[in-house]
Amino acid sequence: MLLWLAEYLEQFYSGFNVFGYLTFRAILSVITALVISLFIGPIMIRKLAQYQIGQTVRDDGPQSHLSKAGTPTMGGALILIAIALSTLLWGDLDNRHLWVVLLTTLAFGVVGWVDDYRKLIRKDPTGLPARWKYFWQSIIGFAAAFYMYDSAISSAETTLIVPFFKEFAIPLAAFAFIPLTYFVIVGTSNAVNLTDGLDGLAILPTVLVAGALGIFAYLTGNIKFSEYLAIPYVVGVGELTIFCGALVGAGLGFLWFNTYPAQVFMGDVGALGLGAGLGTLAVAVRQELVLFIMGGVFVMETVSVILQVASFKLTGRRIFNMAPLHHHYELKGWPEPRVIVRFWIISVVLVLVGLATLKLR
Repeated sequence: MLLWLAEYLEQFYSGFNVFGYLTFRAILSVITALVISLFIGPIMIRKLAQYQIGQTVRDDGPQSHLSKAGTPTMGGALILIAIALSTLLWGDLDNRHLWVVLLTTLAFGVVGWVDDYRKLIRKDPTGLPARWKYFWQSIIGFAAAFYMYDSAISSAETTLIVPFFKEFAIPLAAFAFIPLTYFVIVGTSNAVNLTDGLDGLAILPTVLVAGALGIFAYLTGNIKFSEYLAIPYVVGVGELTIFCGALVGAGLGFLWFNTYPAQVFMGDVGALGLGAGLGTLAVAVRQELVLFIMGGVFVMETVSVILQVASFKLTGRRIFNMAPLHHHYELKGWPEPRVIVRFWIISVVLVLVGLATLKLR
């Protein structure tokens, strides 16, 4: 939006051409989303507390979590608002990549909002039934996948890149690209949601992965850098750097209030939306497999749940004290801040490994 204004004003003063630089607008996107989050955060927390929209805590979970009961939740709406405003302000609104990522993120956020609304406001303990939640996630996921395939203007946009191998890439037809994209978007959305169980545990890895995907987006959208690094060149995908910057800024702003002990939780509205955003980003920049590496914390949390359920159904025994994995370590006696920070450290390392794939090819 402001890019259009800057382009108009440039005819009167050449200094406005600085807004044409993607890196400059990405920085402004981070700052704008951060300021919006820090400004709106206290207001939203007060309103949530006023209307008693508070967290419910499982009786069979760690006893230390009982004190969290009543903490305002649905704070993820703050993140999505900040992301949307900052992206719309600094992004090129003619860019199709920007719109598909933003709309998919917000659509999954709506599904999460309905779930939170039913559980916290209508006091329905089941929230949005799992089959309906999965149904709407599937509709949105397939719609995004079909659009991304149908709108592709080059083969690079539908080719699966294998990390660490320079010459090895797999062209994907519709029957492969669409299911893979669907799996990445829906899977990442639910993986982030499973990870969101401790104060700040999910949001910082999300910020780290988004920042790294922003680097991939910038390089993939630049013909010189992409050629030098032997990664696919995708026209216009560099504009996603603006969205990534907005997510980083909004996430850091939310972490200000979500850090231990949390003043607010993001709820499904935030977790489902942010996870879907990361998945859609990874597809757009052709780094689905690298997302699997960088989002390793989300992966191990999800796998721990799958293994726990499978083991209990097949053998009647549990592998972990409790799933997802972060609860297992809590029940082993680790203080909550120790679990959080160690998972953060793992995320930092995995994101660095993901970035290393740019050169180790």
